[in-house]
Amino acid sequence: MGKTGSPPNLSDRCATLGRRTVTDVNGEVRVSNPEQLIADFESRMAESQRKAERMVGEIEAVSVSERSKDGQIGVKVDHAGNLVDLEIGLSVRDKPDLAGEILRTVKAAQSKLAAAMRTGVTDPVGPEVMNQLVSRLEQAFPAPEPEGFTPPPASPRDYGDRFVPEEERQAAPAPKPPPRAPRPSSEGHDDDYFSDGDYLR
Repeated sequence: MGKTGSPPNLSDRCATLGRRTVTDVNGEVRVSNPEQLIADFESRMAESQRKAERMVGEIEAVSVSERSKDGQIGVKVDHAGNLVDLEIGLSVRDKPDLAGEILRTVKAAQSKLAAAMRTGVTDPVGPEVMNQLVSRLEQAFPAPEPEGFTPPPASPRDYGDRFVPEEERQAAPAPKPPPRAPRPSSEGHDDDYFSDGDYLR
């Protein structure tokens, strides 16, 4: 008889206890080590964490600077739209509409945050996260109205007619009832009528 292979020793058995067989896409059987799988998973998690931290750092570094049309007012807003820097020229510090001009300049800077976020964040965690972030900034800081724009004043009827259909609001008003005819004079007859008891007949 031919000599068969010797059975595996104890050390070989211990070495294979932590392994499992898996089949790859080509149908080949491979031996995988659970410890290696765990190590790979932890490595991917650590890389995702580092990527998220880089994204947070890039988001917080985003800012927008803007100046008024005459260049006398300069503002800077951070990634959250907060005013972090303000410059006011000497020639406009006594203008009566200075506060309004500062506010318009701040709004103009805030409206550019969404575009600055797309440019400044180069390593987002995922496109869904970036799209949600940009969408929220666009909703929170829309483009300001053009200078000199004033919304039309609301008419006094707007509030009462808010829930009335348009066709009913445009319909002609109902005609007024005709005036009531004057009651004929019954002087000298009322007492006789009630005294005769006709109201009971």
